[in-house]
Amino acid sequence: MVVELSFLKQIASVAAEQTLPRFRNISLIDNKFESGFDPVTEADREAERAIRVLINEVYPDHGILGEEFGSENLDHSHIWVIDPIDGTRAFISGIPVWGTLAGLTVDGDAVAGVMAQPFTNELFLCDGEASWYEGPGGTRRLTTRKTRDLADATLFTTTPALFKGEERTAYDSVERRVKLARYGTDCYAYAMLAAGFVDLVIETGLHPYDIVALIPIIEKAGGVVTTWDGGPAENAGSVVAAATLELHAQAMALLQA
Repeated sequence: MVVELSFLKQIASVAAEQTLPRFRNISLIDNKFESGFDPVTEADREAERAIRVLINEVYPDHGILGEEFGSENLDHSHIWVIDPIDGTRAFISGIPVWGTLAGLTVDGDAVAGVMAQPFTNELFLCDGEASWYEGPGGTRRLTTRKTRDLADATLFTTTPALFKGEERTAYDSVERRVKLARYGTDCYAYAMLAAGFVDLVIETGLHPYDIVALIPIIEKAGGVVTTWDGGPAENAGSVVAAATLELHAQAMALLQA
């Protein structure tokens, strides 16, 4: 299925109207957890509300799954999966590596998506046929870097501290093999993989709204993204994204060992 790029840009625009005025000007931060810290802001809630209104106006027969306000019409074949601010910790810290994510699934398969970073004025888009970048410097087709060996790869993860037990052991075995490992950036790391600047992203504990929008952007740029057991990344959980099939296979061999 092809989604008009203009609609994906509309999603980015209505979300930016809510997020940008509140970025580096935080009016309200709540904690979702009684124990620990999982922040949510007024910007998260208002951006998701705006996206939901737009989707319901343009595609009233589609369902929606959002981080802040749950689900509606999940029995429909077409479902929009929304994370209004992926990287809320970065958002409240004033660091512009957060993004708005909205992806479309058809019968469970991610087919189109947008990752928008309005502060840097960047869009990473997939309409179902190709992946595109729009931002400073113009518009271009997204293509992953053709890195085929871990020894040449740049790896990103949010933080190794998220991996526990055997997962930490498996992750460390990959990090020891790569040329460069860096932490943080949430959805921005996946966007940089699709853009050809990062080769590997490994994460755990993801929800569908953390990854669905990014799957088609990566795949149509030439990359591979699955769960650690080789299943569809739409299942979320522990996910590995790679620039090439060969690199993905090498990472998977270590993660599954």
